[in-house]
Amino acid sequence: MRLAQRMERIGESATLKVMRLAGELRAQGMEVLDLGVGEPDFPSPPPAVEAAREALSAGYTKYSEASGLPALRNAVAAALASRYGALWTGRDVVVTAGAKMALFDLALVLLEPGDEAVIPSPCWVSFPEQVRFAGAEAVLVPTSGADRFEIHAEALIAAFTPRTRAVILNSPANPTGGIISAADLRRVTEACAERGIALVADETYDRFFYPGPVPFASAASLSREFPETVVLVGSMSKTYSMTGWRLGYVCGPPSVIRAVQAIQSHSTSNATTFAMKGAETALAEGEPFVAAMIEEFRQRRDLLIEGLNALPGVRCLPPAGAFYAFPDVSGAFRPGRADSTELAEHLLRKAGVAVVPGAAFGSDLHVRMSFACSRETLEKALARMAEALAS
Repeated sequence: MRLAQRMERIGESATLKVMRLAGELRAQGMEVLDLGVGEPDFPSPPPAVEAAREALSAGYTKYSEASGLPALRNAVAAALASRYGALWTGRDVVVTAGAKMALFDLALVLLEPGDEAVIPSPCWVSFPEQVRFAGAEAVLVPTSGADRFEIHAEALIAAFTPRTRAVILNSPANPTGGIISAADLRRVTEACAERGIALVADETYDRFFYPGPVPFASAASLSREFPETVVLVGSMSKTYSMTGWRLGYVCGPPSVIRAVQAIQSHSTSNATTFAMKGAETALAEGEPFVAAMIEEFRQRRDLLIEGLNALPGVRCLPPAGAFYAFPDVSGAFRPGRADSTELAEHLLRKAGVAVVPGAAFGSDLHVRMSFACSRETLEKALARMAEALAS
């Protein structure tokens, strides 16, 4: 059967590939410690779970508006206004089947063949793939581990051409934990506004920020000054440990919101209705659960970074945000493990530790390790990696 040519532009997600390979080894009886996939190991907030159960009983089993339940859209807008001073109301929000769906919709809304999207790199594996799927070109702008992969405005602006239609910022970033400062965020937003370029801010990890020399800055705080430029994507998945609920959202200018709503009306129709009722409760009552989870992740981060820097050939600065370490492992390259892919396979087969090759994100000198797992798992994984890398 002939497939559409667009399928030649995209490949399998590297993180899902790691999950598949790890599953095959588990099926063979190996104990695999999974540092590959970024999924919080905490339960979803019990009040949200109970609210979803009650919504099922109350008949929230039908279609909603394509843009989502009004109460949840209003709650998202109110949360962003309270936290960051955002401009948006519920009319400016579309609830999607996860943040990934929001970003996919935006690629189709904003980009077409011949266009370019500027993206800091290393970056989440789906950003370039979604851009290419829309027929456009991803222009990757390197960041450096020397300053914890901080995103700098001037480097992004220097990559602009007459074909640039979007800048995709992910801060805190997957896989690096890098962030953009308030000054740099303002500078790149101003440059986008001057040129009619959309600033797409993926703030899936906005709550996973660990205090350091650069404070966290949200693009939502610029929505009042640049209402036709800033487009924000957020997620319930990571913040509230609700990955399987598949709930994200996009906020932005009316023209963008109408276009995303139109695409969603022909794809998923709407996000799951009773799940949206649970998300509404998570926003209202979930803060104690979020605070406890983030503090635990901070301690796990410190444990993992200390352990990584004790491994032969590995160097890693503490990430400013998210829940990933992105260590430079080039000092551990040897014959048979001479790049990030071979090293990741070596750790999986020799140590039973699943990590994601940095090549998938744009840097073959690194691997990504998630610390969204227990401290016991991290300690065990570090001990196994020490043995595997010493051999």
